Amino acid sequence: MSGTHLPDKHVADANLEALGYAAELSRNRSTWQVVFMCFILASVPYGLSTTMNYSITGGGSPNMIWGWIIVSLIMLCVGSSLAEITSVFPTAGGVYYQTFALSPPKWRRVTAWICGWSYVAGNVTITLAVNFATALFLVESLNVFKDASGRGITENFQDYQTYLVFLAITLVCHAIPAFGNRWLTYIETFAIFLTMLGVTAIIITILVVAHSGRRSAKWVFTSFEPQSGWPDGWSFCIGLLQAAYGLSATGMITSMCEEVREPALQVPKAIIGGVALNMVAGFAFLLPVAFVLPDIAALASIPSGQPVPTIIRSATGSGVGAFLLLLPLIILGFVCGIGCVTATSRCTWAFARDGAIPGSNLWKRVDHQLGIPLNAMALGMIVEILLGLIYFGSTAAFNAFSGVGVIFLTLSYACPVAVSLILRQRQEVKNGSFNLGALGYVCNVVCICWCLLAIPLFSMPTVVPVTKNSMNYASVVFVGFVSISAVWYGLWGRKHYVGPSLDNLGLEVSYSSDSDEN
Repeated sequence: MSGTHLPDKHVADANLEALGYAAELSRNRSTWQVVFMCFILASVPYGLSTTMNYSITGGGSPNMIWGWIIVSLIMLCVGSSLAEITSVFPTAGGVYYQTFALSPPKWRRVTAWICGWSYVAGNVTITLAVNFATALFLVESLNVFKDASGRGITENFQDYQTYLVFLAITLVCHAIPAFGNRWLTYIETFAIFLTMLGVTAIIITILVVAHSGRRSAKWVFTSFEPQSGWPDGWSFCIGLLQAAYGLSATGMITSMCEEVREPALQVPKAIIGGVALNMVAGFAFLLPVAFVLPDIAALASIPSGQPVPTIIRSATGSGVGAFLLLLPLIILGFVCGIGCVTATSRCTWAFARDGAIPGSNLWKRVDHQLGIPLNAMALGMIVEILLGLIYFGSTAAFNAFSGVGVIFLTLSYACPVAVSLILRQRQEVKNGSFNLGALGYVCNVVCICWCLLAIPLFSMPTVVPVTKNSMNYASVVFVGFVSISAVWYGLWGRKHYVGPSLDNLGLEVSYSSDSDEN
């Protein structure tokens, strides 16, 4: 079925019906436009900028450079694993649908429920983290302008002012994809060229000017200076969250399958192409920054947790020059937020149409005038705004948002991969349009192992000793979503949730000892 090359969107719609769904969204994206969106979802220069505090605290420059290389290779394995399975099951449900289709009939409702809630929660919290990071980054970027006493102009910002900035960014990032869906591909294409120009300008300027001097290559690659208080090895691992966050959106593009003309071919290519493009862009951005880093301890102690504006100002020696270099990153933050909102609304809508979210009849509706699942988008926005209130309890709230987003997404990515490898022996993947053969086994194992590491790792506090402000509340948010999911399954899902229809799928099910609960 999905191993067949799809010549046009009509065949893609027919194949979607075979997967159990009617086509409700417009297929308006080409292969390159999907690759561009995959890149935008990560927005590597921006994502690495807003989370650089993790690697700075974890170990400094070596943590930043080597951590990026290590996690990029891991995420290439994760992306390859998802690409193989998506070539067989290209729906907006993404990993949720894949887990249901591949699981034994006896367990598929539970496994798909766990994966689906993890996927939706991961999309929502990553989108929240992106928009909150943009707010923190914007406020800190304004601090490159100093008053007469040498203080940044926003150093005295109150928590409510930062929250209002976040609120404004969240509303803008939801309004644009809600009312300008047909223009999104143009915005994404613009962002690609803006990224290239902005990163090139940053690289050339900071290396040529280097107002505070340049570091040696030996220092950049070997001077490990942990500031976390953890043992060196664990400190380095916690510093990996910068790279993990930057590449966490690898699988979110699968939610766009029903808006792509040839999803079984285009989306797998976009996943691999996006990861590869982000690997190169990330390394090209991080390496020059590492050569102009000022004092590591001072960077780690910045209250906002946003060291990049300070780094750029130190390298340029000019507030105006630094802000102009930071401006493309700020704009890219908005575009990244728009892309994440778009993907989140699609995965929420796809999960709701199978009745898995309270009030699904409302969230599964498509606004045919706008051509989007508007209600699902509004639901995501409400949840993000409410979760953002955690900031009033702890200024380390961003650690919770970014950490739990990586945890949920990584868990959801591992679900179909684990089922495919362990229970199905990769049977369906062999019939897909994207099959890595023996290499696929290696990628699957790496993907599963990464999940097992990421869950405990990114629940840990970044620094010790732990205080109210340094506590990592990712575990609290994680338990909250899991509790809601479990309660809703007990109250409703156990008796009523059926999941996607597989009647027309034609899977060769080999679970002869299992019987379908449904």
